[in-house]
Amino acid sequence: MADTVALFTSIGLSEQKAKETLKNEALSSALKDAIVQAQRVRGASGVDKAMGTLLYSMASRLKDTKRLAFLSDCIVQCKIITELQLAAALEFVKSHPQDPINQREFEEACGVGVVITPEQIEDGVESVIKKHKEQLLKERYHFNMGLLMGEARSALKWADGKVVKNEVDMQVLHLLGPKTEADLEKKPKPQKAKVAENEVKAKKEEVAVNGEAMTGEGKSLMEQLRGEALKFHKPGENYKTEGYVVTPKTMDLLKKHMEITGGQIRSRFPPEPNGILHIGHAKAINFNFGYAKANNGICFLRYDDTNPEKEEEKYFTGIKDMVEWLGYEPHAVTHASDNFQQLYDLAVDLIRRGHAYVCHQKGEELKGHNAPPSPWRDRPIEESLVLFERMKKGLFAEGEATLRMKMVMEDGKMDPVAYRIKYTPHHRTGDEWCIYPTYDYTHCLCDSIENITHSLCTKEFQARRSSYYWLCNALDVYCPVQWEYGRLNLTYTVVSKRKIIRLVEAGVVRDWDDPRLFTLTALRRRGFPAEAINNFCARVGVTVSQTTTEPHLLESCVRDVLNDTAPRAMAVLEPLKVTITNLPANSKSEVRVPDFPANETKGSHTVPFTHTIFIEQSDFREVLEKGYKRLTPEQPVGLRHAGYVISVQKVIKDTQGKVVELEVSCCNSETAEKPKAFIHWVSQPLVCEVRLYERLFLHKHPEDPSEVPNGFLSDINPNSLHVISSALVDTSVKGAKVFDKFQFERVGYFSLDPDSTADKLVFNRTVTLKEDPGKI
Repeated sequence: MADTVALFTSIGLSEQKAKETLKNEALSSALKDAIVQAQRVRGASGVDKAMGTLLYSMASRLKDTKRLAFLSDCIVQCKIITELQLAAALEFVKSHPQDPINQREFEEACGVGVVITPEQIEDGVESVIKKHKEQLLKERYHFNMGLLMGEARSALKWADGKVVKNEVDMQVLHLLGPKTEADLEKKPKPQKAKVAENEVKAKKEEVAVNGEAMTGEGKSLMEQLRGEALKFHKPGENYKTEGYVVTPKTMDLLKKHMEITGGQIRSRFPPEPNGILHIGHAKAINFNFGYAKANNGICFLRYDDTNPEKEEEKYFTGIKDMVEWLGYEPHAVTHASDNFQQLYDLAVDLIRRGHAYVCHQKGEELKGHNAPPSPWRDRPIEESLVLFERMKKGLFAEGEATLRMKMVMEDGKMDPVAYRIKYTPHHRTGDEWCIYPTYDYTHCLCDSIENITHSLCTKEFQARRSSYYWLCNALDVYCPVQWEYGRLNLTYTVVSKRKIIRLVEAGVVRDWDDPRLFTLTALRRRGFPAEAINNFCARVGVTVSQTTTEPHLLESCVRDVLNDTAPRAMAVLEPLKVTITNLPANSKSEVRVPDFPANETKGSHTVPFTHTIFIEQSDFREVLEKGYKRLTPEQPVGLRHAGYVISVQKVIKDTQGKVVELEVSCCNSETAEKPKAFIHWVSQPLVCEVRLYERLFLHKHPEDPSEVPNGFLSDINPNSLHVISSALVDTSVKGAKVFDKFQFERVGYFSLDPDSTADKLVFNRTVTLKEDPGKI
């Protein structure tokens, strides 16, 4: 250790810096190799502090250590003498991973031998100042001097930055003279112009029309996913990605890949068809399809159908339906099973190359860093080929043999299984196969076969990235780049297939599309618009960090969309009969109600108005209390849209003393004193069923044992569903179709449920009109 510290201090590092460097094993090893290489060229005392600084910077930033000796030589031979040149050199070797390096191109790219004279610097700076002279004289020292520096550095690429700055400062001083008191005053910030309210609304509508949901920071999902927003590699430049493994065949394979794709971005959404998609999948769909769409690429919907025991037709159909419901059209619908023969042939090739073997141990027995290797790991290649053929022919029992890959995954899993035996007919291939590939084997190879450029997956798959690259390279096939992003989690819910099945079996929910769940089918049934879900994904953002979000943020996105798209209707959930005594018994008129009161040009509908109407029980109180503005015996109230004000004449009660009817008189609202409130009402209404939903779970994290010790099934909210069987809704909803959405004025947003019949409509409350403060 003392020798290494002495070696590091010999190039100018302080003793403290040298000891800190030793704590980083990778950096320490790289720096040691760089210094040894430099001393071979310059001798033990020939590496000065300037060279030492560049060697340290290079060792700490270089990803491909096979270039370390080459770059060390360039530094000690004084070809690279500035940080600017070093940055260019690191970028060049990253962009040219294959040997040999073209020395002429390298030196040209790094400015080797380029000398910028003081005269050139003076002329270059003078040219920049001349360009901005008029504005400089006007703004003086309030001018953005960084602009001058940026343009001067751009024109004098390889010049010393300090020298350029000194020249800029000197020429500015010569032009403007010393700073005055006015120059020293802070520049006032420009006033932000107030935008007219209707202009804001117009912009909001324009965003909705273009389908690009805005985030809180004003960036649409497409803007976040477009171009440089995510710093992803460009097609064909896979090798520039950190961690990507370059082999002697990489560049040839990338060339063929580019010939096939034409440089087009290709992504894929690869769900397993063994369950229903949930809110977390909505982010994955938006990320994969959205990234392709934002960059003029294509996205495949690929079913990972490699486990015939759990796959059903309803899941295949349901997944495609949800992708299309969210507004995306797959370039093609593919299946892992499309490639079963090719995957099998590649497995045979993997055995021939010595990278796989047939094993007779159970999967879990090889898990863990200290697990002993399989006793069959070193069996002869020919023997494994014969046994794998026997597996294919069905000559082993299930669990008796597997094909394993010779590698250790990042999570310590040793020799992951590539193929296992399952005597279950496959949904698409029937009894043709009795061996099926695993995810670890199938995923990267299907990506390769489809020439995917960006394999986007959630963060938990980061541990499988090295095995992804290993398998493609072991078989010498095109290797895409795996990028990970943070999955989306919501509080007050569970989304795992296993737990939802338990909820269904326990009778807590009716099925996968129960509106209290957060599966996409459930959210659609509840009335959440696809646009709102996409907007929510945009608001959460395409972060790589894990995100846990409150449901009220999603509900806020729903309100934003429904406020502009759900036509108004009137509904009374807890009816109280009201008879208008000064209207004839057979009186009937039509009242015109705007579909969108804030914008009456968007249409209207009519509802009947007779001498009998119904209002909400809560809109009447026998005793006037402070702050109560609706109907009482002493206080009249207005009827929305009707043009009438009603006053109580008589309160009728049943034998238990409950108010069952009001007799009132009405007068025209234009002649009456303006009432304190206007309430909604219905007349000759439809009798409908209304379902009101609350959170399914009582605690934020129902799966967390520290929060819910007895398990998630013990945390069910007993009030999560309230059914009103005889709600009254105005006749404007009579022709509604399943999933049509309405705002029931003063009540909430509602959607027509598939349980509706010709005789009785059923409405689900999607969200309340305003957020419940208790939910924040």
